[in-house]
Amino acid sequence: MSLLDEEGNQDESLESKTLSAEDQVKDHSTGTRVVAGQIFLESGKSDSQSENEENFQSQEEEKENSLEELNSLEMSNLLNKDVEEAEIQSPVLTAIGGTADGEPCHFPFLFMEKEYAECTADGREDGRLWCATTYDYKKDQKWGFCESEEQSNKRRQMQEAEDVYQIGMKILNESSKKAQKKVAYQYLLKAADMNHTKAMEKVSYALLFGDYLKQNIQSSKELFEKLTEEGSPKGQMALGFLYASGLGVNSSQAKALVYYTFGALGGNLIAHMILGYRYWAGIGVLQSCESALTHYRLVANHVASDISLTGGTVVQRIRLADEVENPGMASGMLEEDLIQYYQFLAEKGDVQAQVGLGQLHLHGGRGVEQNHQRAFEYFNQAANAGNSHAMAFLGKMYSEGSDVVPQSNETALQYFKKAADMGNPVGQSGLGMAYLYGRGVPVNYELALKYFQKAAEQGWVDGQLQLGSMYYNGIGVKKDYKQALKYFNLASQGGHILAFYNLAQMHATGTGVMRSCHTAVELFKNVCERGRWSERLMTAYNSYKDGDSNSAVVQYLLLAEQGYEVAQSNAAFILDQKEASIVGENETYPRALLHWNRAASQGYTVARIKLGDYHFYGFGTDVDYETAFIHYRLASEQQHSAQAMFNLGYMHEKGLGIKQDIHLAKRFYDMAAEASPDAQVPVFLALCKLGVIYSFQYIREINIREVFSHIDMDQLLGPEWDLYLMTIIALLLGTIIAYRQRQHQAIPRPAGLRPAVPQQEPPPEHQPPQ
Repeated sequence: MSLLDEEGNQDESLESKTLSAEDQVKDHSTGTRVVAGQIFLESGKSDSQSENEENFQSQEEEKENSLEELNSLEMSNLLNKDVEEAEIQSPVLTAIGGTADGEPCHFPFLFMEKEYAECTADGREDGRLWCATTYDYKKDQKWGFCESEEQSNKRRQMQEAEDVYQIGMKILNESSKKAQKKVAYQYLLKAADMNHTKAMEKVSYALLFGDYLKQNIQSSKELFEKLTEEGSPKGQMALGFLYASGLGVNSSQAKALVYYTFGALGGNLIAHMILGYRYWAGIGVLQSCESALTHYRLVANHVASDISLTGGTVVQRIRLADEVENPGMASGMLEEDLIQYYQFLAEKGDVQAQVGLGQLHLHGGRGVEQNHQRAFEYFNQAANAGNSHAMAFLGKMYSEGSDVVPQSNETALQYFKKAADMGNPVGQSGLGMAYLYGRGVPVNYELALKYFQKAAEQGWVDGQLQLGSMYYNGIGVKKDYKQALKYFNLASQGGHILAFYNLAQMHATGTGVMRSCHTAVELFKNVCERGRWSERLMTAYNSYKDGDSNSAVVQYLLLAEQGYEVAQSNAAFILDQKEASIVGENETYPRALLHWNRAASQGYTVARIKLGDYHFYGFGTDVDYETAFIHYRLASEQQHSAQAMFNLGYMHEKGLGIKQDIHLAKRFYDMAAEASPDAQVPVFLALCKLGVIYSFQYIREINIREVFSHIDMDQLLGPEWDLYLMTIIALLLGTIIAYRQRQHQAIPRPAGLRPAVPQQEPPPEHQPPQ
């Protein structure tokens, strides 16, 4: 199921969900702490929590309390004033036409023995809204329309559009077949033509990416402009992307920034993420770590709250350049044949294969779609065979609940206990969660701590994360930020997204560590890149593999705007190969150069070398050997790249961008051979060439006659050197003559002898037995 389809059920798709004003205020609230995906508010805590939790800083709490008291007084006055004004200024609905034209509607009114507190279409075949102007319609027969005919037609049209949209979404969400999804988008197209906002949003993105509709950048741009006029944050963000990437419009970073800002103000998470990256990297704006922190933290809060304790979605970061360079290299994707082989083993009762397939289907990734039903079946088979890991994962599935597995604390607890008794760390962590939150058992912090410690000792990330959380909040133990930091670091090494999130919070606030905005932004960025929109990386890769480079490059370009380094390098690679026809031929290299530059600034070695190549050969820029040399040197010093070292050796050899130096050239060639075994053959050839060049240079620089004139043979070989030389020459001459005579000498034969004729062998049947 594509990411666009998912949006029907979860509004955190690529287009992202919109935050209400209230949510945005909560995200910026200084009195809120989010740990392990849970938001701990400073007020409204239970008695048990308030005993164990303290505020970050007592002075800040006093200030906040005093401010809250003042604000509450001001707010109460403002609210009272607003209520009074609302009572005075509340509009009175006036009847239009009917038997009481111009008279105010009376609410409630009685019609057909039923009271109505608002206008109704009951009793009318045309569906037009009306009201009574007295309480009893039957008695007085006083009525009028609540809307004009034009308003009524517009409302009915929107209702019809909503019905069509719902049909399309129902087909889209219930079907996995491509043909059915195309049918669904035809309904959405019809609803979009009727100006249905949500339908226009889905259709515009489908046209942009070529998802189930033919890719049409111009049509998507027109829809985005229409949505922007209506104030849609998704439309504003997308229009900003078009201006940033120059697709369908002339590139304008200033306009892009304006639209991104409006999209972010409307609560669009993607727009916030893009602005976070732009402030972090200084793209089109002055570099500002604090501004980047604000945007990234807001997005990270929502990503963390959406992550279950399984560690979040698996993000496949496949580099197209690496795949082409090393076709045999594992990309992390499982081949279909290999999956079928594991399925065969699982059917034959191989417990390890059952557990492995269960985990693959539970989390998704590596080319396998998430499928809780199949995961449950595989875990069940392995659990029945007595596998503790499968029991623990069944406990997790029951604890979290899903469409396939109903949530049940009691069943989860049974599986966790079985697994924990067998020493399984996943089961121990699950039991710890049960005692920590009172799921099926009374809350017991001591037991929770005990089980988390057991799980953490075996290296299970959930146990480490929860231990860190308990020390951070002082739940069941004395508050200890150093211990919290230790366990969060351990969990982050295992790749747990909530560990990154908690570490980011600590660095952002300076809790337990020295405050570091830069470290906090990098950690929050990591969390943001694990949001649901990261699934678009896999969709883009599949589009590229299917031969649709135009769709792939647009998807990669949007992800590149969000700061995904792998998307930046992949977009640059497709442009570099000139595989995307939607980008003009004259624009491919300059745009590729831009994205290689952004990927290189995030530490990707190949991108840094590509920057050197572009400046060396003049692709998308003027030939500049000095800049090329700088990029190669950076790749050599920072990432120890053999390719960069070899290129530096060549530039020293030729004197390009640097003074010619044969000795330094040899040094860099030797370093390249040491850095990578693959470089040894080209380095050997380069050194041979260098040796020949060095020899010619040496001969050219010296005068041979002068050399021989300065040689004193009597001193070098003795006074009788000429006799020695003549003897050696004579011996050599004699040896050659003797050798040649032996070559021409004929071998004598005795007279009368003729060569013997070989006798024929008897037939096989007459051969004597051996």
